[in-house]
Amino acid sequence: MTDSTYPLFPVVAFLGFLLPLIPLPWHLQALNSGTSYYIFWSSLACLNLFVNSTIWSGNALNPAPFWCEISIRIMMAASVGIPASSLCINRRLYHIASLQAASITPAEASRLLKRRSILIDSLICLLFPLLYVALQYVVQGHRFNIFEDIGCYPALYNTLLTFFISSMWPLALGLISAVYCVMTLRLFARRRAEFGHLLASNTTMTISRYFRLMALAMTEICATTPLSIFMIYLNATANPVGPWRSWEDTHFDYSRIEQIPAIIWRSNHLLAIGMEFSIWVTPVCSFIFFAFFGFAQESRKNYRRACCYLKKLIPVSESSPAVPLKVMP
Repeated sequence: MTDSTYPLFPVVAFLGFLLPLIPLPWHLQALNSGTSYYIFWSSLACLNLFVNSTIWSGNALNPAPFWCEISIRIMMAASVGIPASSLCINRRLYHIASLQAASITPAEASRLLKRRSILIDSLICLLFPLLYVALQYVVQGHRFNIFEDIGCYPALYNTLLTFFISSMWPLALGLISAVYCVMTLRLFARRRAEFGHLLASNTTMTISRYFRLMALAMTEICATTPLSIFMIYLNATANPVGPWRSWEDTHFDYSRIEQIPAIIWRSNHLLAIGMEFSIWVTPVCSFIFFAFFGFAQESRKNYRRACCYLKKLIPVSESSPAVPLKVMP
């Protein structure tokens, strides 16, 4: 069975890897840890999808088992890393909106916002996904699966325990982000008069950047929560939910690798929807981020600086004046 999305999806996945990296230096310079982690996870996940969709296009062979061991863990970590980064963005927006402009000087505001924010964001966006990946071994039935046209995929045993260890966390992160977003909107509605002074006390946050971050976070919330519910529904209906018997039963013959041709997994309509949906949603997250920050005023300014810098690096030879030809009689 031919893949109708090839080579469209590898191109989209590669652009999803490349485009968010363009504004990354400016967010690192501004110490925006939440957006930096968002760029990291979305770009890494898209690079992983690009490699898988290229290598396993039209085949379900196993030429790189070591890569698959890495690939499935990138996939699992990014599934919570992106919502966790959105949570950190909402959390920072709420703390900025909750500052008391009358009692905090710009220097104090900067210290209060940055003192622990990078550390806490690192715990949420980096340590938590690593712990999440480690916990997946509890419900991982065998090493991994290889789906034709998709590539490496985690082999999680579909039980009720899998919901609490794996499926519920993107939904939980989305709900916590929604709570922060609602509180931020309430504070903004109450304190619109002093909101400009609050942002003026923050040296790395402008009004335009604040509202773009809020728009990104709200878009992520509107996507994460319903899509997580949809994925839970697909996991519960596409494959039968089995009982959790024991550790030994779940990890029996753990070293095996299942290779599924496209004609088999696409014959299950719900499974096909879930598989296609799980790979397309990550590039969409990258494009959404670039849409909010890739065309902003500071981005266009940096594009012009980069063009001027490249013009200085590339020497342009001046054309020598034309020498008139002497016509012989």
